[in-house]
Amino acid sequence: MIYLAIGFPPAAKSCAYRMRETANQFVNQGWDVTVVTIAQESWERDSGVDLTLLEQVDPKVNIVELPLAREDLETDIRLYDEARALNPNSWVAALRRRQMKPFPEPNFGDWREDLEQAVLRVHRQRPADLLLASCVPYVNLAAAWKLWEEAKVPYAVDFRDGWSIDVIDGVEAFSRDSDEGRWEQKILDNALSLWVVNDPIAEHYRKRYPDFADRVHVVRNGYDADSSPGRVHRTDPEAGLVFGYLGTVNFTAQHLETVLAAWKAAREKEPLLANARFEVRGHIGNGSGREANRHAEILKQAEADGVFFGGPAAKAEVASVYAGWDAMVLILIGGRYVTSGKVYEYMATGLPIVSAHVVEHDASNVLKGHPLWTGAVGIDEEKLTESFVRAAHMAVETSDEVHAEAMAHADQFTREALMSVAVKNLVDDVTALRAARENAAADVSSRTDSPSVAEGSSL
Repeated sequence: MIYLAIGFPPAAKSCAYRMRETANQFVNQGWDVTVVTIAQESWERDSGVDLTLLEQVDPKVNIVELPLAREDLETDIRLYDEARALNPNSWVAALRRRQMKPFPEPNFGDWREDLEQAVLRVHRQRPADLLLASCVPYVNLAAAWKLWEEAKVPYAVDFRDGWSIDVIDGVEAFSRDSDEGRWEQKILDNALSLWVVNDPIAEHYRKRYPDFADRVHVVRNGYDADSSPGRVHRTDPEAGLVFGYLGTVNFTAQHLETVLAAWKAAREKEPLLANARFEVRGHIGNGSGREANRHAEILKQAEADGVFFGGPAAKAEVASVYAGWDAMVLILIGGRYVTSGKVYEYMATGLPIVSAHVVEHDASNVLKGHPLWTGAVGIDEEKLTESFVRAAHMAVETSDEVHAEAMAHADQFTREALMSVAVKNLVDDVTALRAARENAAADVSSRTDSPSVAEGSSL
């Protein structure tokens, strides 16, 4: 299998976990896997790298790194040409126009030829039976199509969050007759399978392409078992309860300010929170804006209220980070089309969870039945204040049995269990396609070899 997985470890991206498990599961089922991604240096100028992510990549996985990088994220001004140095905004606008010509995707469209040539090169060295394209970037689809055109290698697509649906605003991202729409239609017409992360996104694609509906599959993100502390937590109220958020800080500054205002009000209102801490861990921004933006300023200003930003956490540290917290704060963007991989991980800690997202969010569907969830109350300061207070009492008063029940609620969402089923189903699709092709070829051969009526007659 050729796996187009830009964001594969050691990229410090949330998609890296899904990509790693996908590659490993194909290896587990006897496949040779070649991952095509971009160089580590490219991620160093983007969201960063986490080398501990490589520790659990199966050593049988072959990784091909391409020397591609986002030009707009370059921070070394000595490398700027005159046009960029004198008018950076105009330069970026011109860059976007240029990138959209080969493929309709800003930032990545001009990677098309390099990706196409890469998959053709890999295929020539070791003929592929399947190509799986994980998006974003969507320009990966052009490479999948190129290999299909040139060698009829079957392909599947992992959209994760979808392309033609704006998962944040819950609206159509582009029309069917746009350049993007024509690409999506062409790709899905011939794809073996489409993976998405939740039911609302799957519903969008089934309605948009009814003839393709039976090939749309929900493959949830899930969580890695080793990211959970795996034990019942013990609180120490006298030392001060610790609430935590771990994840990419990709929500708006206003969203963050509302959550922190609620936290401050809860500390003033609830004695259990008087000496509590709120720790924020994760990546903030990319390129020149990494940890140098409005969000970082807001967190710094909130230190007087017991808020502390601890920077990103390496994958190998995640379980120990969770083990030091007494409650979780789930801050998410979007609505019914967004789930977030972190919700599964948060559930697996067995700790109380404060939801700081809109009520109609797919994370709410996942959390239903979790005994230590404070519920979805929206991004409302007063209601979030009450959620923080409620979570504090849960952290102190909940029995070991209920904590264990909370951890058990997440067992159905282990990434290994979810992805092993998805990969097996895709492998079955490939096997069925191969059998159909062989049968068709045999049928053609038998008709060609059989004597015609004229040849077998006495006339």
